[in-house]
Amino acid sequence: MSEAVGARLVGAGAAGRALVPGSVRAVLLDLDGVLVDSLAVARTAFALAYREVVGDGVAPVDEYCGYPGRYLPEVLRLMGLPAAMAEPFVRESNRLAHLVTPVPGVPALLRELRGHGVGLAVATGRSGERARLVLDRVGLLPLVDHVVGADEVPRPKPAPDIVHRALDLLDVPPGQALMVGDAPADLASARSAGVLAVAALWGESDAETLRAAAPDVTLTRIEELATLCLGV
Repeated sequence: MSEAVGARLVGAGAAGRALVPGSVRAVLLDLDGVLVDSLAVARTAFALAYREVVGDGVAPVDEYCGYPGRYLPEVLRLMGLPAAMAEPFVRESNRLAHLVTPVPGVPALLRELRGHGVGLAVATGRSGERARLVLDRVGLLPLVDHVVGADEVPRPKPAPDIVHRALDLLDVPPGQALMVGDAPADLASARSAGVLAVAALWGESDAETLRAAAPDVTLTRIEELATLCLGV
């Protein structure tokens, strides 16, 4: 493992183990912010949905962005907003999906990991249908083995259900897997499931927020994931 990546390992991380490059059999990844740049689309879709359902006034877009990685119906409930906002939000997100782009370096990274036999699953706060739609649009769907949406498990993040489901699909035990996310909910889900919690500092949360969530590993660039997993 490179010194740059190794220095970011937290000695007493939640997983309680050291990571040995080459021992990773599965990588679970959040979608928005980690694999794709979708924040601008999400902000616009939220503002339009608010205007359609709630009406006049300033849409609390910044407050909405304070719940990264969470399932939209849950976010609306936590914000005290009408559940009816979900339908226009999804409609507008789909209409603007052509503006979503892969994070630079992601396609090459996924190909490299798969080339070394590492199983890949997307574990996202989106619904499974919406996640597969955006992955297909940006050309990433063929590069992952499984996609698990928040609506396809009993409890969304920060519960561990989505991680357990992805590991079951990949047939990999928690001790040989890691979860990469850009939100505290991702890291909490990983820890609860017993997998290494990796913070993606290139994502939608600020670095201080992610470090405060006590990840086992922090990465500043997507390319560092290959070094972490493969030691290359």
